Amino acid sequence: MSKHLAPSPRMALIVGIAAVSSGSIFARFAQADAPSIVIAAFRLFIATMLLLPLAWLRYRAELHRIITGPWPWFLVSGFFLAIHFATWISSLEYTSVASSVVLVSTSPLWVALIAWMFWREPLTPSILIGLALAMCGSIVISLAESQAPISSHPYLGNALALAGALAVSGYWLVGRRLRRDFSLIPYVTLVYGSAALFLLVAAILFGQPLTGFKPATYGWFLLLALLPQLLGHSSFNWALGHLPAAYVAIATLGEPIGAAVLAFVFLGEMPSGIKTFAALLILAGIVLALRRKPIAMETNELRISS
Repeated sequence: MSKHLAPSPRMALIVGIAAVSSGSIFARFAQADAPSIVIAAFRLFIATMLLLPLAWLRYRAELHRIITGPWPWFLVSGFFLAIHFATWISSLEYTSVASSVVLVSTSPLWVALIAWMFWREPLTPSILIGLALAMCGSIVISLAESQAPISSHPYLGNALALAGALAVSGYWLVGRRLRRDFSLIPYVTLVYGSAALFLLVAAILFGQPLTGFKPATYGWFLLLALLPQLLGHSSFNWALGHLPAAYVAIATLGEPIGAAVLAFVFLGEMPSGIKTFAALLILAGIVLALRRKPIAMETNELRISS
């Protein structure tokens, strides 16, 4: 592709932010007819089925190397991703879109904390201040949610969103090692596939229906797989090949803003002043923590929540 026809990395970021911001809206619409764990399962299952032909045709040798090698770690990564989507999508049943997306966006802070606990990676002052700001913002959001809840269990929704952030942190930490040795397409195909399998098994064990939904609900499943999962994630990962990872990671914090705007337009959810202030506290904490590494980072780590 010529340089004149190649897309701009910054335009790819804008497209990615718009795509992932839609995830919470599509999930909320699907929740009118389908259980959250089933929504998560279909999102990842459809994405896997769409990726599988490409992975098989172009990366067959890598797939064989994975299956005969470190496949258990791909299952671990998929397990964390399954928990992430199950808890985060479930949180949308109990709390507002803005609160849920902001809280699940705190994963970079938990990645830093977990890396310090298990691998003794240093916690710099900026990370500690970022954690403190994010915790204060999370507490304020929970208190504000209890004053004007969209359900009878707002604290449960916020807790599920934070659990989603912790789970996706595990996904990124495992993936950080695996992505050094394997290409993106075979990696995400197997991880999405294993996550979908875990979610389908969980849905069956919990007696959740997998069929019989309205045609529109299957449409929401498809849109979840196409826009936030494939287009959003692919745009971010493509941009990582052309821009510093820190720049891309900070840019993805536009997702809570985009999700809040879409929630206002399509769901009529208007965040209060106190929740907006709390969200800004959390986002400021994440931006501050992301400054812990030089701007020309060599790793391709990235937080993409929804």
